Amino acid sequence: MSDPHAGPPDFSRLDGGENQLALDAVRAVVNWYNAQIVEEHRAPVPDDARMEELKAARQAALLDQGSLETAGPEEAAGIAALYAAQLKDLTSS
Repeated sequence: MSDPHAGPPDFSRLDGGENQLALDAVRAVVNWYNAQIVEEHRAPVPDDARMEELKAARQAALLDQGSLETAGPEEAAGIAALYAAQLKDLTSS
């Protein structure tokens, strides 16, 4: 039985919106880091320092991805913009 004082359920995140855009942007950056980590791992002489940088950056992105579960629309929009710009920088170099 549901609580009559709880108010209506919040389905605001079901339409996709800013949270979905942010999630897609963060996932794209995480995937870029994953590909770079694999590439570095396969190098004849992997650069351990670069590998650690890539893993740290990927972990930071994964933490931001986790924060999207509770992010409001404005915060999600900011994360989406940040990661869209980051992906552009990563893929243009």
